[in-house]
Amino acid sequence: MSGKKRTASGNASQRTSKKIKVGSVRIKADPAGAVADTRNDKSNNERVKERFIALLSEPKNKAGISNKDIQAEFKDGQERNHLAEVINELSRESRLHMSTSANLELFYTLVAQEVAQKFQGLDVSAKLVLQVIEKAHNNGIWTKDIRLATNIQQQALNKIFKQLEQRRLIKPVKSVTAKAKKLYMLYELTPSKELTGGVWYSGLEFDHEFISELRTFVVHCVRRLNGGQGVTLTDIKNKMIQANVSRVELSLDEVKQLVQTLVFDHHIEKIDDDGDDGETKYVAARRITTMCDFKWW
Repeated sequence: MSGKKRTASGNASQRTSKKIKVGSVRIKADPAGAVADTRNDKSNNERVKERFIALLSEPKNKAGISNKDIQAEFKDGQERNHLAEVINELSRESRLHMSTSANLELFYTLVAQEVAQKFQGLDVSAKLVLQVIEKAHNNGIWTKDIRLATNIQQQALNKIFKQLEQRRLIKPVKSVTAKAKKLYMLYELTPSKELTGGVWYSGLEFDHEFISELRTFVVHCVRRLNGGQGVTLTDIKNKMIQANVSRVELSLDEVKQLVQTLVFDHHIEKIDDDGDDGETKYVAARRITTMCDFKWW
């Protein structure tokens, strides 16, 4: 019985020693320490993430900030380690757009949360197509040129176009110079005048009636304003706004284009300006007659 007791007590002491041994190497303390370290890393990551997003959100950085400027902002080596994780995280969430300048310098641009949601789930091919279209800006790019730039087969390309259109990331547009061909541009952009023809076109068709009405109005302005002594382009533009004769407000250059057609058709003509503003003035064209009083004898 005493032997059994000694054995039992010996086992108990061994168990006790094991606990002491385990405690001595602090294995039990490691999980708590690891959790604490993980929490610290997460906390540091969050702080770096907040600073990074705030930096990209500054008005001067809305169009992008260079990698050089970012490195200057985060000088600490530990911070840069967290910054790399933050950049990877934002890239996975489609919150970060990366591009290169002409001298191959890397730039970062923050993507709004609502816009980033549209990018989530896009594969590499779709993102490549989107980048090619983005580079075309508001001039758009032909579908053929997209295929050549991406090297993606037409059938697969059509599926990508449909996917991007459904997400309202791109839109198809047409040009007045090639109505049968389709171009693509980013959804939020307004097509350039080179594509739409500007104010002189309506639905890709040259608006003869609209231009004729404006030409008639300009002739009336030249004959009646300032007692017929001459009007400037600014006078004509202001009178158009006042009379609300145009469906869109014309720029001074567009008014000049309109006036120039009347000069070419000899309905109005330029006169020398003696005014202080230096603007060219226009008056009604003088009549031309083929009659003359010349006699041979």
